[in-house]
Amino acid sequence: MATAACYIRRNTTYWQRARRALDRAGFVEKSAMIDGAKLHYAQGPNNGPALLLIHGQMKDWTTYMRVLPELAKHFQVYAVDCYGHGHSDRAVQRYSNVAMGRDLAMFLRTVIAQPAIVCGNSSGGLLGVQIANEAPELVRKLILEDPPFFSSLPPRFEHTAGYDLPRIAHDFLNNNETDFSAYYVSQSAFIGLFGDLAPKMIRSALAQRARQPPQPIHWWFMPPAVNDMFRVLDYYDPRFGEEFYTGGWHRDFDHAEALAALKVPTVLLHANWQLDASGTTLLGAMDDADAARAADLVDDVDFRRVDAGHAVHFDKPRLFIKIVEDVAANKRWVD
Repeated sequence: MATAACYIRRNTTYWQRARRALDRAGFVEKSAMIDGAKLHYAQGPNNGPALLLIHGQMKDWTTYMRVLPELAKHFQVYAVDCYGHGHSDRAVQRYSNVAMGRDLAMFLRTVIAQPAIVCGNSSGGLLGVQIANEAPELVRKLILEDPPFFSSLPPRFEHTAGYDLPRIAHDFLNNNETDFSAYYVSQSAFIGLFGDLAPKMIRSALAQRARQPPQPIHWWFMPPAVNDMFRVLDYYDPRFGEEFYTGGWHRDFDHAEALAALKVPTVLLHANWQLDASGTTLLGAMDDADAARAADLVDDVDFRRVDAGHAVHFDKPRLFIKIVEDVAANKRWVD
């Protein structure tokens, strides 16, 4: 009974405890206007070199909560909300890797105003490459945390787990639905992975959304890794997903050319992946061939295969912190 009570308490208080830890570490939330659009971010105390963290799709800056207090001891951390996420503007006209990458390069120039280590997870890694090519003089090191190189390009993208969110966003926009959080839960293939528990999860989520005002989706019986995926849904713009669905996100961004153009020291993290039971759908950001191809294209690359989930910073926070600290200290990977 005591074990069950501790499990429930951990699941239901994770967010509040993590936010208190951030407050104690000295993080403050701010906003900057970048060419007329608001970019929201969290900034830590000035305890070392600048570190810019860029989250992946359907996340916000708080996805890094598990690593921020420790990183803040050795860096001045800036964790941004990408457009269409969190409290940044829904700047639809900038929902492409090139446009958003240019604005983040401007954020580096005008807000951080010094060279920084740039680290991006998932689509944030694609943005990191664009930033490094836009402003190489402002990127000391580039950390690409399991980015979906090549696999996120159509038509192959349709055969990856990452396609689920853009597909749902596209259907939501074309079916005149009004509550994306409720629609996503009811349509998500991810929920289906929980088997017999899936209907209970959907019923619970829809009941939370039916309240007035609607409540952010949370399940007391699910661990933080699951709940954190759904907590931020209300701040996600499905039009962002639409650009991945149509391929518009990659407009003027050739993956191979962009990787080959990199002139900054780069660390490429390749996390766990597998194929689904049918052997046709990639469950992960890149398979081994994608990762090897990406690594081969970068002139100065430190390639690291890590035993962790897609969001290494959330799944294996100690490992992620060590990697960032090693990168700052110019320590390369040793198998």
